[in-house]
Amino acid sequence: MYFQGSLLDGGDVAEVGDVARGRQRRELAGGAWVDLRPGWITGADALFLRLQTEVPWRAEKREMYEATLDVPRLLSHYGPRDELPDPALTVARDALSEYYAQALGEPFATAGLCYYRDGRDSVAWHGDRIGRGRSQDTMVAIVSLGAPRRLSLRPRPGGPADVAGERTIGFVVGHGDLLVMGGSCQRTWDHAVLKTAKPVGPRISVQFRPAGVL
Repeated sequence: MYFQGSLLDGGDVAEVGDVARGRQRRELAGGAWVDLRPGWITGADALFLRLQTEVPWRAEKREMYEATLDVPRLLSHYGPRDELPDPALTVARDALSEYYAQALGEPFATAGLCYYRDGRDSVAWHGDRIGRGRSQDTMVAIVSLGAPRRLSLRPRPGGPADVAGERTIGFVVGHGDLLVMGGSCQRTWDHAVLKTAKPVGPRISVQFRPAGVL
């Protein structure tokens, strides 16, 4: 699959930047917020290519609508005791744990990787509410590598954001951008990467979560 790198990328060595430098926070209704840090990882295109070829990607099937369907993306998961597939991801996880330590109160512990091969790959509307995310405020930090895709968010039906009249919003992220969803975001908002008919290249999403949040 063809991948078009960014002309502004920093080369072959992936380096994690300062989270605070250039970080933009958007406050959402219902106690939710989203932090965006564009270009957090330089050398992100080289990191993308390493992960694309070296991660043990797997295809999954799920029961939906009384049928067994292919999950429209490839997956790989790393638990709290697993070695991450590239040292840059370990540096990124530790930097996020340090920066958000006071607000989160615990380190980021797991990493879920999703490989979107083209615009037909997607993830449906959902919140990370399996485990503690259903009842507690938490955080999900996403590093986006490869071609940019739109991450959409919308209020959960009947929730405080919906009552407040909030509408669907979106962030186009790729080439080493960082997006963090915090506060009540997983409980009061849903997010998705929707299918698109537009020609888009492959993308890898790395989602860092605290232990017990899925």
